[in-house]
Amino acid sequence: MQLRELLRFNDIVIQCHDNPDADALASGYALFWYFKKMGKHPRFIYRGRNEIRKSNLLIMVEELKVPVKYEPDFNRVPELLVTVDCQYGQQNVTLTKAVNVAVIDHHRETVDLPNMSEVRSSVGSCATVIWDMIRAEGLSVRDERLLSTALYYGLYTDTSRLSEMSHPLDRDMVDELVINKSIITEMSNSNISLEELRITGKAILDYDYYGKNKYLIIHADRCDPNILGVISDFAMETTGVNVCLAFYVSPDEIKFSVRSCVKEVHANEVAEFLSEDVGGGGGHMYKAGGTIRPEKLPLIGVGEDFESVFKLLQERMEDYFNKYEIIYARSMTLDTSNMPKYEKLPQHMGYVMLSDVYPTGTLIEIRTLEGDITISVTDDTYLMIGIEGEVYPIKKAKFEKSYKVTGEKYKGKFEYEPRIKDVASGTSKGIFEFARDAISQGGSYIYAERLYTYVKLFTAWDDEKYYSGGPGDYIASREDDPHDMYIIRGRLFGKLYKEV
Repeated sequence: MQLRELLRFNDIVIQCHDNPDADALASGYALFWYFKKMGKHPRFIYRGRNEIRKSNLLIMVEELKVPVKYEPDFNRVPELLVTVDCQYGQQNVTLTKAVNVAVIDHHRETVDLPNMSEVRSSVGSCATVIWDMIRAEGLSVRDERLLSTALYYGLYTDTSRLSEMSHPLDRDMVDELVINKSIITEMSNSNISLEELRITGKAILDYDYYGKNKYLIIHADRCDPNILGVISDFAMETTGVNVCLAFYVSPDEIKFSVRSCVKEVHANEVAEFLSEDVGGGGGHMYKAGGTIRPEKLPLIGVGEDFESVFKLLQERMEDYFNKYEIIYARSMTLDTSNMPKYEKLPQHMGYVMLSDVYPTGTLIEIRTLEGDITISVTDDTYLMIGIEGEVYPIKKAKFEKSYKVTGEKYKGKFEYEPRIKDVASGTSKGIFEFARDAISQGGSYIYAERLYTYVKLFTAWDDEKYYSGGPGDYIASREDDPHDMYIIRGRLFGKLYKEV
């Protein structure tokens, strides 16, 4: 859905979920700004039994001039109702009748959505979704400092102070916004009440420790999701604790926070594993979080009560630790004596010579859907763009041996265009501007075998981050460099290689 599609309506009401949080307020604020910019006269409301009382949100509404109104008894039937940071018909938003309904959200789909919908469950905040939709209309909020600050704070709070931020669009928005830092500081320092201080202390005293895999599970009373991050961060200071999971259960949602301090456990992967089929999760290697939707639990035979949720999380944590074999490519090689040999099939791919983008010696950050890669520009380092938009570095000698340059501009299109950022200056450039086309050629051989278990592979390129593979994927090593190992997705393998 594009925002311009909504401009055919005149009587427009924007509604966020009951008991709105910062992301809901920021999202509605941004959409209100867009409609006003386009000459419309929208209303922005929230309903439910409770008016905003949290100190940080009261500061947000007052200082950032968020144009929201509390309308518990709203009974008009607008021509268009747009729900933000929630989905029409969910339990957490009071039903408002309307002639037409649109939904903009970043949570997993849990109800039947109307035709006019934009739901991106991979991004960290609804604020990011609306910021990107506004940007797609050719508009910028850079000069709207109060709105920019609200958008930033929406993402900031929904990702535990940016620690659970994972999608590159989230990071793009943070880079783009010009914010009032003093207001962010004021709101952040008003984020925890005395009651939440009590919740934090009580939760930390009531923990379950699992010594074999050195992790904690901590149950908290319902609180602001940021408090779960506070609890987890504090628990990670404990000797003998490598991973912490903190959570609370409420009728509307189950929120959880994950922390890790070891490279063999990526917190974002744990979050995704815990919420698989029942919600959504993501974040960074060491800090992540997520949500489990209560209405999804009966589908897997689990109740919505605390004991059932605790048992589910406990079982999934154990399953996670038990499922993986860990391989360190820098110090290990595969036994290829009985592995089939494959040749790479001709395939159009993109490549970028990094010295064409920034001068040699520049420390750069390459932003991709898989995460950020930080390397220094050298004359012999290229960047490859795979057939699904995946990006990885390659040395010039290996590139020239494996690929034939066509001289054409690369024409790939993907969900997100990777960007290359100069770490020192903060300037950022899209990768496709510099990408050229190349065809993989014969003479590049690998040994590979199908996986029947789960593995974590630390590549020779980076022994701090692993790549995960599972049943149906392939693990491979180059014939000419047995330490150059990688995971190849099962759905891609037949397109990329043939057995010789």
